[in-house]
Order: sequence, then C-alpha cells, then structure tokens
Amino acid sequence: MPQEKSLTSQEREFFTLVQKAAIANPFGEQRLSLDLQIASGEGEHHGSHQIDKTLRVLEDQLQALGDSGRDDLNAFSGEDKKLLEDVYLFDFFYRFRKKFDDHIRAQIKTEDKILKLNFAGEAIAVLQSRGFSPSEIKHAIEMGYQLRRAFYFINQSLIGRSQVMKKLRFDLWNNIFTHNLSMYDAYLRGRMEDFSTLLLGETGTGKGTVAAAIGRSGHIPFNMKRRVFTESFTSNFKSINLSQYPENLIESELFGHKKGSFTGAVENHVGVLENCSPHGSILLDEIGEISQPVQIKLLQVLQERFFYPVGSHVKAPFHGRVIGATNQKLNELRSSGKFRDDFFYRLCSDVITVPPLRQRIQEDPLELDDLLSHIVSKTVGKPSPELVDMVKKVIEKNLGPEYPWYGNVRELEQCVRRVLLKKDYGGDKKYAPTDLQSKLAAALETGDMPAQMLMAGYCKLLHARHGTFEEVARRISLDRRTVTKYISEWDQQDEE
Repeated sequence: MPQEKSLTSQEREFFTLVQKAAIANPFGEQRLSLDLQIASGEGEHHGSHQIDKTLRVLEDQLQALGDSGRDDLNAFSGEDKKLLEDVYLFDFFYRFRKKFDDHIRAQIKTEDKILKLNFAGEAIAVLQSRGFSPSEIKHAIEMGYQLRRAFYFINQSLIGRSQVMKKLRFDLWNNIFTHNLSMYDAYLRGRMEDFSTLLLGETGTGKGTVAAAIGRSGHIPFNMKRRVFTESFTSNFKSINLSQYPENLIESELFGHKKGSFTGAVENHVGVLENCSPHGSILLDEIGEISQPVQIKLLQVLQERFFYPVGSHVKAPFHGRVIGATNQKLNELRSSGKFRDDFFYRLCSDVITVPPLRQRIQEDPLELDDLLSHIVSKTVGKPSPELVDMVKKVIEKNLGPEYPWYGNVRELEQCVRRVLLKKDYGGDKKYAPTDLQSKLAAALETGDMPAQMLMAGYCKLLHARHGTFEEVARRISLDRRTVTKYISEWDQQDEE
C-alpha cells in the first residue's frame, strides 16, 4: 500500500492563503489583500495584473509539489487533502477562465441554443490527472462556469469606480453565492429559489442590468456524457414589466390562462411563471405597481411554489427565483397600504439599492469617464477615445459638473446618442430651471423669504412638475387641503 503523503508546514501555510482567496468575494478588499500576500515574492503589485502574479507564484508551488511526486489528491487524507482540493479547484478555475469567458460570449451570440463545451476534454483531463473522481469533476465544471458567469456579468455590465458601485458589485456576489462560498457549495447550490431579492432605485439606474447579472449566474447542471450545460443562461432568465399591462391582463401574463377562461381567450396561453426553468430567475419589474389581489396570488406562489393558470383548477409548479424591482419608495407604499407587508417580507431575503448616477459622480468624478467609454464602445462597436472626448466636452459646456442626471444612466446613454447625432445635448427640459425655481433658489441664497411663502413656492413647483395636489401631498407628507392652501397663497402673492 502506497505511503500516505503530507504537506510541509510551509506548503500548508501558503496553500491556506490560496484556500482563503478561493472562497473570498472577488470584489472585496479581503481578496485583494490575500492576492498580495500570495504574490508577496514578486515585488510591487497593482491593478488588473495582480491575479496574473498570484497565479505565477501558485504555479511554481504546484510545480514543486509535482516534482516531489505529491500531486495526486488521493495520496493525501484529512485536512491536507481538503486543502489541496480547494487549491486545485482555484487553479482550475483561473487556468480555464478565459475559455469559460469565450464560451459565455459564444452562448450570448447563439442565445437559447445549447452549445458544447469545446474545452471539456482538456478540463476533464487536468482534473483526472490530479485525482478527482467523475462526480467531483462534474461539480468542478459546474461551479467553475457559475463563478465565471457571475464575475463576467457583474464586472462587465456594472461599470464604475465609486464606492457605491464597488459595494454594489460586492453585494451582488453575496446575493448569488452568499457571504460564504463554502457554505453555499455545501448547502445551497441549486437551492436558491427561496431567496427572493428586491431591487430598489430611481428610474434609469440599471436595475434591469443588476437583475440580469443575478439571473444569468445561477447554478446550471453539466451533462458529462454530452459535454454540455443542460440550459442556456440566456433562456433561464425571464423579465416582465408589470406596469405595461392593464390590470385585467397582468394575471394572464404572470400565470397564463386556459382557452375560453375570459372573453378574448381564444387559445391556451403559458404565463411567464410557467416559462421559468427550475434553474432560472424571473424579474418582476415595477412590482410596486401591482394591485393587492395580484400581490396575494404572487405571495402564494412564493410560499407554496405553485399557482393556477386563469380558468384552470390544475396546479402548475413554479421552480425559479424571483427578483422584484421598483423605482417607488416601498416604505411609503407599505405605510399607505398599497403594498402588503406579508408580500414584502416574502420578497426581502435580500434588498439591494442601485445608486443614482449623481451620487456615483459626486463620489468619484472619473465615474463619468468610465461610463462614457463603456457607452460609446457599446454604441459604435469599438473603443473610441476621440468620440468620448467629444461627448464629454458637450456635457462640460452645456450641463456642467453639477447636472443631476434626472434619468440616470439611461439619460446618459441617450445623451451620448444625441451628441453623436447633433453634437449637442441640453439636458432634460422637464426639470429645467423655471422662473419659480430661480425665485426659490435666490430666496434660499439670500434668506429673505418667509418660511410660509417658501413652502408655498415649493408646493407650487412640485404641482407644476407632477400635476396633482394628491401627488404633491404624498411627496411632502402633507394633506391635500394644506397643499391646496399653500398653492393658493403663492398664486395670490404672484398676482399682487
């Protein structure tokens, strides 16, 4: 019987650092610190090349292990075996990361068609040579693909160097893998459907992009015989904007309906819930818009994992993960009774706020440069510093550094397109300063307007923007009668 191998104390210390790095959130400071410690023998370490230096040092350590005839996982036992297994998986993930990325990009292009993993043979051979069993190899490929998809979509689609964006990327990784990757792998891999998520944020901040990063990063099984993943991540993420449907059609779009169940139901219709795969996710956008009866039915889906299509008495199962998104203030909706507390508590396994663009730029003005480079490149199909410079000059000339970007990233995208078309953009005219706004601003600057009239002017300004006394009252927490009185006082003063 071969003699059992063991790691030296020095190897054990080094591989423990690698093991910690393997489970650390790649968007956190802890991971950066661990990479620096692992690559400490290579001098100064900065920027995107840090991981390459980390891997070079790791490769040297693994080569030394092989040279000593101790590279077979099954020659070890206990803690040494577990430690070496995690190190090998870390090495496997980074060795094939670019090939995983190529597969991700190819899958995006072909959309729902399932593609063969063209490097599967090479990947399997590497893991076999290190002593992994067929079931362990299957698991390694599944986890490697999921980890890479999560990193790819979070890193590629959520641009920005501000602290709020760094936190957003960190939070999204935890949303997909929890705060502890080892715990996720041992207990929750393939079982995240009970962890619903609420995305909050203003219109245009990118909640749909955030939801897609979550939805496209779920666990997908790998078929070892066919060497394919059983689903395309492009098809297992579904999205529905609830605000675009009239009340009488929302249930049909969500739950589906049977032929003849109501006037106009001339054939069976499969709803978005039934279309969601067991490993998929569904984004319910503008979830703050739906009525209480629909909230109750969705609550039942989340609690019991089944639903009834309209006009049917046969249960249909729901297997996916739910992501809700709204630009409304949920606390106000809950206080007014428009959004049920029990529905909120079933949705709020995680609540993530997507920051407004003005906050991102305030924290780091270079955030605007990053976004312009990304948007221009996406718009014209390749990087163009020249076009970025042109757009930036128009923004600086016409809007200035304090422009609040009312439409957030969505407005910035249209700003870029307008500049490419006309070399001009003047901002959102809906919120352009008015004479009234100028009066109020001047009064705040000089401090010579009574508080009563300042409030009256503020109510008048909001009424001009939002159109109803009720909306003004809701926004500033006053009753409708008081708002009407204030606006009347301002009008009387204005006539004098």
